[in-house]
Amino acid sequence: MFSAFSRVFFVLMLAVSLYVLYRGHNEPGGGFVGGLIAASGFAILALAQGIDAARSALRLQPMVVIGIGVLAAAVSGLPGLLLEDSYLTHQWAILGNFHLGTTLLFDVGVYLVVLGGILSLVLRFYEGL
Repeated sequence: MFSAFSRVFFVLMLAVSLYVLYRGHNEPGGGFVGGLIAASGFAILALAQGIDAARSALRLQPMVVIGIGVLAAAVSGLPGLLLEDSYLTHQWAILGNFHLGTTLLFDVGVYLVVLGGILSLVLRFYEGL
């Protein structure tokens, strides 16, 4: 029964994590909390269907995900330097109710670092069981 619902929980948790990631610019939440929710979804998948199912759903090694996240967070500060301001001075484009800016790229980087870090720990833990 748990195995049957694990895919549904996984998809729902990823959707909620992306919502929390984007909502974090105007309300509490953001990359860290979203990354924790996404990692929990992968952990449920690994617990119910095995490590191989979680690894195939992730498609990248957790350390690669961490690297991409660090790179995204570092790159998010460059537009401030290019516009003769300080590093990590974020730039915004507001399109109606949709806020898009370098802060979102920074939060995506944090999201990926947290996701990769937690999955490195969780998958290594499950391999030992």
